[in-house]
Amino acid sequence: MTTGTSHIAQRPRRADGQRNYDAILAAARKAFEADGSEASLENIAAQAGVAIGTLYRHFPARASLVEAATRDGLADLVAHAERLASSPDPLRALSEWMELAVRHFSTFRGLVGILAQSMYDEGTPSHAMCSAMHHGGADLLRAAQAAGRVRADLTPDELFDILSGAAWVREQSLPDRDGSPRLLRLVLEGITTRDRES
Repeated sequence: MTTGTSHIAQRPRRADGQRNYDAILAAARKAFEADGSEASLENIAAQAGVAIGTLYRHFPARASLVEAATRDGLADLVAHAERLASSPDPLRALSEWMELAVRHFSTFRGLVGILAQSMYDEGTPSHAMCSAMHHGGADLLRAAQAAGRVRADLTPDELFDILSGAAWVREQSLPDRDGSPRLLRLVLEGITTRDRES
């Protein structure tokens, strides 16, 4: 068990508590997408129709609210990596997963930094899910390397540096000028082994 386990928000058992939890989480997702990870917790509580004390009872720290707001997206990435693990084309599987990861990492401003910290800090609420997501991506990378499709010296940590960089580009882009897909294509051309000898 990690030291951050006590800060992970748990779904309440009572119906009224569940309604408040769901309302806070829905308001938080909207606020984070609009204003980034530093969105006002007071405004989130107001949008959810609850007192700030109620928000803190469900989510004792900002990190626990961010963790809850991003948990489903990270779980989807883990599940997608598991499904892609049996793909007959490991390079295509890795590429598809990388695109999904960049989209999730850039869900809202500041998430890239939160996930980067959570990947390696066991005291953060998102560590367990980030670690599982990291392992899933690493497995896809190793499969592509074993098939001779990706250069063998690329490490999983370097892969996630690439994903974080592309997510930052997407996060900073204007709505009609997302440069991350082209950046990912350029990166993939650089790490694939096909035609490197020609």
